[in-house]
Amino acid sequence: MISAFGHPAAQAALQTPGGATGFRGEVLHIHVAASASAPMRALAEAACVAGQGIVGDRYHAGSGTYSAKPDVREITLIEQEVLDALARNDPPLQGGPIKLLPEEHRRNLTVRGVPLNHLVGRRFAVGEVILCGGRLNFPCKYLEKLLDRPLFLPLYNRSGLNCSIERGGVIRVGDTVVLLD
Repeated sequence: MISAFGHPAAQAALQTPGGATGFRGEVLHIHVAASASAPMRALAEAACVAGQGIVGDRYHAGSGTYSAKPDVREITLIEQEVLDALARNDPPLQGGPIKLLPEEHRRNLTVRGVPLNHLVGRRFAVGEVILCGGRLNFPCKYLEKLLDRPLFLPLYNRSGLNCSIERGGVIRVGDTVVLLD
C-alpha cells in the first residue's frame, strides 16, 4: 500500500514552505515604540531599512526587549482576525473575551487577510517593501505583565510573525500584502 505522502503532489507540497497562496491582504495599522515597554505610537507610514528595521522603532535602534536574541525581528506582524477572535471569545476563554487594541499587542503591523502562520520562510511584499517571514512570534509573559491581561494561552500559535526586511522602502496604511514566492 502506498501512503499519501508517496504521491508526487504530496511530495511537492512537503518541499514547498508555507501552504497559503493567492491571498491579497491589507495593512490596517502601523505602530512603533522608541524603546522596550514604551507606548506604541501609530504611524500613517513607516520607513523600513533592509537588515535593520523600521526607523524610529526599538528594534531598529537595538533597544527592544528581545534585541539581543538571535532571531530576526526587524518588523513584526499580527492578523486583525486574531484580535477579532479574542474580542468575540473564539475559542471560549476562561476569563471571557479579551479586547486587544492594535496599539497594545506590540507588533509593528496589523494586517487583514494575510495568513501569517503560512509565511515562515516565504517572501512577500507589503507595498514597496519586501519581507521574508522568519519565525512565528510566540506570546510571552512579558506582554501579560505589561498589559495586565491573560494573553499567553489565547495568543498561543497566533501571536504574529517576525520578519526580516529584504528590500526597504515605505510602508503605508492601506498597502496591499501579496505573496512573492
